[in-house]
Amino acid sequence: MTMAIVAFEGISPFHLSVPCMVFGEDRRELGVPHFNTLVCAAGAKSLRTSVGFNIDVKHGLEAIRTADIVIVPSWHDTNVRPPQALLDALHDAHQRGARMVGLCLGAFVLAEAGLLNGKTATTHWAWAHAFSSRFPKVRLDPNVLYIDEGRILTSAGTAASLDCCLYLLRQLCGAEVANRVARRLVVAPHRQGGQAQFIEQPLPASIQDTRLTEVFAWLAQHLQQAHSVDALAERAVMSRRTFTRHFRQATGTTLVQWLLHQRLAMAQRLLETSARNIDIVASECGFGSALSLRQHFNAAFNTTPSAYRRQFQGSVE
Repeated sequence: MTMAIVAFEGISPFHLSVPCMVFGEDRRELGVPHFNTLVCAAGAKSLRTSVGFNIDVKHGLEAIRTADIVIVPSWHDTNVRPPQALLDALHDAHQRGARMVGLCLGAFVLAEAGLLNGKTATTHWAWAHAFSSRFPKVRLDPNVLYIDEGRILTSAGTAASLDCCLYLLRQLCGAEVANRVARRLVVAPHRQGGQAQFIEQPLPASIQDTRLTEVFAWLAQHLQQAHSVDALAERAVMSRRTFTRHFRQATGTTLVQWLLHQRLAMAQRLLETSARNIDIVASECGFGSALSLRQHFNAAFNTTPSAYRRQFQGSVE
């Protein structure tokens, strides 16, 4: 799979590095397939970054012509229209079926190319008003980390670019691979945001009370069972009140919500990695019935378990 990442004069090294770190480095030991990652630019091959040093770019915009995925990692000035050659290359790539990604201010570039008209998109919150004023045909949602419009992805600013790239990696390679890469990058595989996200929420990273740690480990192996606060408090050798307080301090949520998140995450993994039917998935994850799983799954991710399975059981060629 070929991935073209668009660089430009005045680019932020961080914005350029995000897709390069996720897709450009050799991580075959983590199960990540090889991506033919090409950094390309219009015009000059030596580009000055926003912090003063230069980077040499080997590829011109011809790299976009054969790319399966095209990423615009940002833009240096929202008041400067991108070169027409770049806009034409992006438009042609989209027309032939390439997947387009606009990270942070890169959404301005995709919108300028006419790719976001009639679609929902996001960008850095500080430029939301400017974006809406310039592109009234685009439905802007400034309250989310990223938005997937099928063949077009846009993200909010800076760190949200990493969330978006990990989401895309998950779609291409599955949850386990994306989570391994997130751990290698020392970032959370999931961040709470204003939209449904498809990267499961991990166990709390730091729990000082050993009794609570043991309860979490036990729960992770018995999600299919029904659980009560009283029973778990007894297992932790705590009073109900003490257990409830410690649990909320460790997770930031209630037992009911935490169990739901974990069961949904387990359902995601089973749907992605197995051929079990929906009834079995529901039973193994503790939902009791396929109907209950479908209701919770749709409420959390705005899709059905079957549709989710079709989306995430693809593979990278």
